[in-house]
Amino acid sequence: MEKCLGKDRMKTIGVFTKDFSLYYDLIKVLRKRKIPYVSLSSVDHIPSRIGVILTSNNELHDIKSQKVIAADAYDTVDHALDLALQMLIGKDLYSKVFIGIDPGDQPGVAIVGDDIILQKINVETPEKVVTVIKRILREYPALETLIRIGHGSVITRNRIINSLIILKIPIEIVDETKTTPSQQVRRHERDSEAAAAIALLTGGKVQKQLPLEPTKGEIRNIQERSRKLTDGKFSISEKTAIEVLKGKLSLKKAIDLEKNRKIPKRL
Repeated sequence: MEKCLGKDRMKTIGVFTKDFSLYYDLIKVLRKRKIPYVSLSSVDHIPSRIGVILTSNNELHDIKSQKVIAADAYDTVDHALDLALQMLIGKDLYSKVFIGIDPGDQPGVAIVGDDIILQKINVETPEKVVTVIKRILREYPALETLIRIGHGSVITRNRIINSLIILKIPIEIVDETKTTPSQQVRRHERDSEAAAAIALLTGGKVQKQLPLEPTKGEIRNIQERSRKLTDGKFSISEKTAIEVLKGKLSLKKAIDLEKNRKIPKRL
């Protein structure tokens, strides 16, 4: 979204809230993303250059403006800010929206609408991606929508694809080899940055659900991760590793289950 915010933009974001904690969070994110804003001490006379106001849910009805967002009503401040920027653009329908997904334990998701990066998100688990995509489809309606997902993390990628097929949105698998951002960028930001790059690549179309057959390498990788998480005390079994890879167990839950099995029962 930052791409769309030129210095000559007439309208800007206003921030009005007596909730100090929320105000601090909003200003922190606005400054981090280098987005112009105006702090409002009152909403009795809103300057004409204010295009949308960010406030709290409790103060929402105190503001006589059609363009106002309760920032604490969304999952993150970034999400509320993305919607505020969407209002500033004033776009109700996009020609093309590309949704990029960087598959992994905490997938990165990015939305590009008519060549503008609209949102970058990190999702808690692969299984929650479909819920996020459903929200994106509601918030960013388009004449054409396309989902693009990186080719790595094969079984996790296939789990995500299989959950998205029901949406009947075209899906492409793209080569994500050159999309990995600099190691200097924090991990969760790298995932969403990679997703933004993936959204702009073309790939092969997915025609049907894909198999969930873990490779030996993927199984060994999960076992090695479990050993690291237990400080080298043990690694989970191959059978349990497969359950983790198929999304039936989290790695933490798998470790806890196997730890309990390995504790000898007292007579």
